[in-house]
Amino acid sequence: MIEQVKEHVKGLLASGKIAGFLGLRNDAGVVTPFLFKQEEQLDSSFSLGETESQGTMRYPMAKLALHLIQNCDDDSTYGVLVRGCDERALNELKRWNQLGNPDRIVQVGVACTLGLAEEHECRKPFPDEFVAGEKVDPQTNNSVQQVLAKDLDSRLAFWSAEFDRCIKCYGCRNICPVCFCNVCTLEEDALIKTGNIPPENPMFHLTRAVHMAGRCIDCNLCTEACPAEIPLRTLYKRVAEIIADEFSYVTGATGEGKSPLNILGSDPGHTAAND
Repeated sequence: MIEQVKEHVKGLLASGKIAGFLGLRNDAGVVTPFLFKQEEQLDSSFSLGETESQGTMRYPMAKLALHLIQNCDDDSTYGVLVRGCDERALNELKRWNQLGNPDRIVQVGVACTLGLAEEHECRKPFPDEFVAGEKVDPQTNNSVQQVLAKDLDSRLAFWSAEFDRCIKCYGCRNICPVCFCNVCTLEEDALIKTGNIPPENPMFHLTRAVHMAGRCIDCNLCTEACPAEIPLRTLYKRVAEIIADEFSYVTGATGEGKSPLNILGSDPGHTAAND
């Protein structure tokens, strides 16, 4: 699969369709995002994220792509390595008018393995812009139902215990591919009723859960990043289910539409602040 992706990207670079390719590099066993600009770089270090000790490394590629096009000095087009969750994130960023000209991003899609899809309960483990890999079925195992099966008192006890482990590192926010506000509610005392920054628990996580309504694309990066191993995606997944039930809006889905909670209009020049 990796050779198929490399040859595809080399063709995009050679033809001038992209100025660079945002992918993953394996440097002495350490996998990190990297902007490939030369074909030779792909041959020496390109990776799909697999490591012997940590499994498959994932990064918020959509968020990195957003920063890339926002900060480059020209209007160049870039290729981006995307899995199903990255595609959903790009779709949602487009709906929130964050990408400017979305044609500046050329998606190079790879399918997730069955093991990776199962691990993250992926609802669509391959992107529409598909280049390589073997497509596997969406995973229906739902951690939300395990929590909803508890009575209300047990649910409260469950989440209270989980939130009490939080160290307020902001890792969940920082890695989230659809966190793009210029001003973060969790860092503005004027926007928090108690005025405490970081907000106390459970306010920290309840505020963020509400903020993810109509945005969360269910990538599970927040849970992966959490040093306290709080099952954050279970919380956000439930919020997404409520949005889907109440407004028939599925976050990250391909196609036109606008989040019902995006009340600032559809001006392409809008950049969210204090959303």
